[in-house]
Amino acid sequence: MTYLLAVLAGLFLGLSLGALGGGGSILAVPVLAYLLGQPPLQATTGALVIVGVSASMGAASAHRDGRVKVIRGTVFGVAGVLGAALGATLSTRVDPDILMALFALLMLIVAALMIWRQWHPIARPTQLEPPILRLRPRFQIDAPRLAKVVVVGLLVGILTGFLGVGGGFMVVPALVLVLGLEMADAVGTSLLVIALNSAAAFGVRMWHGVALDWPILIQLTGVAVMGSLVGARVASRYDQKLLARGFAALLVVVALYTAARSWPAVL
Repeated sequence: MTYLLAVLAGLFLGLSLGALGGGGSILAVPVLAYLLGQPPLQATTGALVIVGVSASMGAASAHRDGRVKVIRGTVFGVAGVLGAALGATLSTRVDPDILMALFALLMLIVAALMIWRQWHPIARPTQLEPPILRLRPRFQIDAPRLAKVVVVGLLVGILTGFLGVGGGFMVVPALVLVLGLEMADAVGTSLLVIALNSAAAFGVRMWHGVALDWPILIQLTGVAVMGSLVGARVASRYDQKLLARGFAALLVVVALYTAARSWPAVL
């Protein structure tokens, strides 16, 4: 029965990932925690595997299409890796109910952002931003913009390490507004950043001795990857705005359920 649940859950996650991009992976934690009955720390660690694998595959595909700015994504990801290590360490010291209560709050925030962006899409700055770091003809550095990149990278990394999510809803706007990337390039580059953060957070979690149910996790991840291919085809046939609104509504329902399970214990 558990394996059947893993297959069905993986298929659902894959469809969400393929239809909506990295944001669909936020459902990995409640699936692992409530559908498969894993403890919060184990669930958020297992979610990093799903997030990391799906982001890596997405980044590889986007790179083939020329939509990944490797150098800028790596620079952004360096700060994220440090934050991911910090967030992963903090997660091992937090009460499980508090961890899930914060995750419920995050799902509500993500749902609100998804709905808000339907009417307020991210606009790239009209004036092309110069490079943050320039070595020739003379050394130049835009310290204020570099500070923004470092701060956002740290925050995204902490979020990834602490709650086991990719944080694409923060990475994409930062890449567009701070680094001036086109939306398609920002989405592709964000997958590289998420993959780096997930790998760092996963390594720290494992170093702290978090045990995983590998047979279930491998099966869940494998089915999710296959489901994402189907989800991508589904997305091409339906209105993205309608899919995003439906997913946002689902997030609200799952967030309220998570809150009902965790907040009474916290309060």
